[in-house]
Amino acid sequence: MPNTYTIGEVAAKMNIPTSTLRYYDNEGLLPFVHRSAGGMRVFRKEDLAWLRLIKCLKATNMPIKDIKAFIDWYMEGDSTLQKRRDMFYERRQAVEDQIKVLQETLDVINYKCWFYDTAVEAGTTAVPKAMRLQDMPEEIRGSKERTDL
Repeated sequence: MPNTYTIGEVAAKMNIPTSTLRYYDNEGLLPFVHRSAGGMRVFRKEDLAWLRLIKCLKATNMPIKDIKAFIDWYMEGDSTLQKRRDMFYERRQAVEDQIKVLQETLDVINYKCWFYDTAVEAGTTAVPKAMRLQDMPEEIRGSKERTDL
């Protein structure tokens, strides 16, 4: 394993376009990345951990400016521990909210899969539409009430 990586190697390894890495650097999200004598970005193994964290925070829909604030707090040191901890509690809540929305979405999709599987098998939508709730599979009953179309 090499001690350093080029921007192209990091892009391939992290599945992040080089343009995104350059954007992150221009926005101040990569203050830890060094430059070669020729001005090329040189990434170390530790930098990949930072990029994984940035990807994680982006996946929570955290704005770039807030990720930058976190990195600034980190660079400031221990005086910002409370702010950084609070930020992660906020991110956890945001992810829990996303999971709830996605679970509700999955419930609707699962219901519709069951509905159309049943309709295709019967040759008509009349069969699943007329089915009593107690005759439906237990795992889709709650979804039916939210998806009656």
